[in-house]
Amino acid sequence: MFRRSGSMCASANVGARDRPMAGLYFHIPFCKRICSYCDFYKSADLRRMDEVLAAMGRELEAQRGYLGGEPIRTRYFGGGTPSLCTPAQIGELLARAADLFDCSAVGETTLEANPDDLDASRLEALRRAGVDRLSIGIQSLDDACLRLMNRRHTAVQAVEAVRAARRAGFDNVTVDLIFGIPGFGGDALRRSLDGVLELEVEHVSAYHLTVEPHTALGRRAARGEFAPVDEAVSEQEFATVHDALTQAGYEHYEVSNFARPGFRARHNAAYWHGEKYLGIGPAAHSYDGRERHWNVDSVDRYLAGEAAGHEILSDRDRFNEYVMTRLRTAEGIDLAEAEGLFGERRIGRLKAQARGMETGGALVSDGRRLAIPPRRFLVSDAVIGAFFEA
Repeated sequence: MFRRSGSMCASANVGARDRPMAGLYFHIPFCKRICSYCDFYKSADLRRMDEVLAAMGRELEAQRGYLGGEPIRTRYFGGGTPSLCTPAQIGELLARAADLFDCSAVGETTLEANPDDLDASRLEALRRAGVDRLSIGIQSLDDACLRLMNRRHTAVQAVEAVRAARRAGFDNVTVDLIFGIPGFGGDALRRSLDGVLELEVEHVSAYHLTVEPHTALGRRAARGEFAPVDEAVSEQEFATVHDALTQAGYEHYEVSNFARPGFRARHNAAYWHGEKYLGIGPAAHSYDGRERHWNVDSVDRYLAGEAAGHEILSDRDRFNEYVMTRLRTAEGIDLAEAEGLFGERRIGRLKAQARGMETGGALVSDGRRLAIPPRRFLVSDAVIGAFFEA
């Protein structure tokens, strides 16, 4: 499905603006059920929800000067499961933010949601509260795969959630998919991709399953009950995802992200392009241009007001992060911009290192930009790591 209205067409020009702008992130750490692969901070104790949301409102006020007066361009509710909040609670946080920050230029307000939370009345209320973009965690359209991941929805519910969002007037929808799941590649993966394409969403985030040690799947793997797919299968499935989505008209613009023209994720672009952002809530991270800050990853400690952590990025850190984030995008590194930021000598060394990789096809360059071809994104970590300064 293509855009039904022109209200967000400026999203085609992510990063093209006259003045610096910033992002605002709300971390809602609560889940009804813990997914077997999830390594993010979360809590299944929903009794603390109201306390945490009230504390987040207070944190907003305490951090009102963090962004140096830069207008807010995007707002994002992540988690956890933000769709467990009532639309009124979401609206209250957005209203509080508008009281404390310049939100007059906001062009995108995203809420992550589980499919089974999205009934018609909630969707309509979320739109009234100010949410204009939904990120729906479909993950798979295979019920057996969903059970393996301990998801709390079915494939039918996932499809219906997207359709209900359309009926409620949402015309900017992204869905998540996970691939690289043992036993669910091949035809099962293609069926999920076909099902997503039939929904005609504007954006797809497709992630390779990572088995982390402190997850249910990680514990199963440690007992020898579960084994991740091998490298050859990973590459094959990545190619399947890339080909299916790009042939259907999606732009593979970042390692895990595909968009219809004009529908790139604006908020995530803040992370990839070094813009400022303020994170509110337990385990949320923030960046002010030179320092990174993060909140404690505990509801109890967050409510107790325990001090958060921070680090000052050195020039080497900033260079390494610049290389890492830019080479994860289709545009890659703007060599003139990089030279202005980090100096001719440093970028001259980077160009020299890149020449051998260009010959092998791992990098491409037109003399102005240096980029990894999207079809090679799966091995981007190895390429990027070669440029890091120790």
